[in-house]
Amino acid sequence: MIRYTLKCAEGHQFDSWFQSAGAFDTLKAAGHVSCAICGGTDVEKALMAPRVNQSGSAAEPEADTKGDLSAPASPAEQALAELKQHVEKNSTYVGGKFAEEARAMHLGDAPERPIWGEANAKDAKSLIDDGIPVAPLPFTPSRKSN
Repeated sequence: MIRYTLKCAEGHQFDSWFQSAGAFDTLKAAGHVSCAICGGTDVEKALMAPRVNQSGSAAEPEADTKGDLSAPASPAEQALAELKQHVEKNSTYVGGKFAEEARAMHLGDAPERPIWGEANAKDAKSLIDDGIPVAPLPFTPSRKSN
């Protein structure tokens, strides 16, 4: 495995792991490499300092928070993480019954409360057409109930 620091045409910089040096070129040529921040596909390898082991024995890898993919890498990612945490803490997951629950609340057949879940495109469009306020989430929440 090899880690590259990548940079998109918009100037966003991020790290990504590849199976080999040639794997990056193959994936980029196929259009499968995109910016982790904006999604742009005009991505190149950024200038990186090589990692050189100065002792005779293999050293433990350094703790590198930049390579921690679970930590937000930008203010936008931090804001999304906070939004995700707020949604999961302050609403109820209703799963595939989202459209049914949203419609029932709109009609007064169920008590109003903040909910989230899944709906196919047809059901989501039907809710919107009927004036029921819904919006897609910009992330995939953890599937748990409150």
